[in-house]
Amino acid sequence: MNRERVRELVRQLLVEFGEDPEREGLRRTPERVAKAYEFLLRGYAQDVAQLTREAVFTQETNNMIVVRDIEVYSLCEHHLLPFFGRCHIGYITRGKVVGVSKLARVVEAYARRLQIQERLTNQIARAVMDAVGAEGAGVVIEARHLCMMMRGVEKQNSLMTTSSVLGSFHSSNATRTEFLSLIAKPRLD
Repeated sequence: MNRERVRELVRQLLVEFGEDPEREGLRRTPERVAKAYEFLLRGYAQDVAQLTREAVFTQETNNMIVVRDIEVYSLCEHHLLPFFGRCHIGYITRGKVVGVSKLARVVEAYARRLQIQERLTNQIARAVMDAVGAEGAGVVIEARHLCMMMRGVEKQNSLMTTSSVLGSFHSSNATRTEFLSLIAKPRLD
């Protein structure tokens, strides 16, 4: 990202909004916004396959592994407004497992791009399948979208849920049901 170019574009936006970019409260806003977008969209600079490559381990097991409640923060590609929520990931191994923190990093790498929730869910599921050659994978994301809460229909209590089920999670009702029941259990808090 060309931070200087983004700073200038933000400055121009402030003028278009009817603001004075030289007033005290706004003088450093273009720089702050450029830094914020650099952080919020850092997923473009990440190679997801590389994130997991060094954290895949041989483990003779074929059980289901589930990680729940991974926090998700992203920007809607339609309005550049945030959406946020939780991601739940499950997969069935074929002799390989991935380090649990890497699952959160995969979520983060895809979430830190301009997104729609539907695509984000699919990207995460595919990345998990590919990382370990899983028998199956499932991802569910539950998120609130500020583009729906702050503008348009202004529905503050809406929650969007998306799922992507691949391999045995798609072909086996029992596997899919087991995954969904595991992510529905109450939190340990």
